[in-house]
Amino acid sequence: MEKLIKLREIVKNYQVGTQAVLALRSVTLDIYKGEYVAIMGASGSGKSTLMNIIGCLDTPTSGNYTLNDKDVSALGDDRLAEIRNTEIGFVFQTFNLLPRYTALENVMLPLIYAGVVKEKRIELATEKLLSVGLQDRMEHRPNELSGGQRQRVAVARALVNTPSILLADEPTGNLDSKTSEEIMRLFALIHAEGNTIILVTHEEDIARHAHRIIKLKDGQIETDHINETPIY
Repeated sequence: MEKLIKLREIVKNYQVGTQAVLALRSVTLDIYKGEYVAIMGASGSGKSTLMNIIGCLDTPTSGNYTLNDKDVSALGDDRLAEIRNTEIGFVFQTFNLLPRYTALENVMLPLIYAGVVKEKRIELATEKLLSVGLQDRMEHRPNELSGGQRQRVAVARALVNTPSILLADEPTGNLDSKTSEEIMRLFALIHAEGNTIILVTHEEDIARHAHRIIKLKDGQIETDHINETPIY
């Protein structure tokens, strides 16, 4: 299998006032193309810091991070922003949709940043909204959609640039249990199409949808195992 992500001895320190906080302690990890991985851990375990580094939202204090054969460990902000827009699709707990934009316009946003012409933007965004079952909600604004529908818009937006990774941070955190299961079924379909998914969660029942579960504790990998019985 092809290695998509290579993390080597990743350390991340933060300065909080006069106190140094060691968030990640020499984390070494490979994630392969097409994997469905859940990263788990309690508050303070380092999972959010690891997600931010994988998502190029932050850089390590030391160590090396290679994404799709590109060393992104020490890139500047502009180059990191470019990689985020082309390589990584983000799905957040709070959806992060622009309230004045329709579902279609929200999904088109990454394509605007990528310089795609308008006709192609509409075509690609429409295609992604169809793929998540929102063909009859494309002209609705976020306040006219349910929580599950808003998260589907966010998933469509994350996938519209055909990224290398779908990175989901607590994607069901603001949803009821029934809607959470619907979103997780959607993720299973996305994974079945060959997409790489990295899911960050503190919930065991959500993590069990993934095919591999990594648990962090005190900034280190505590366990890393294959889930033989993922939930579909």
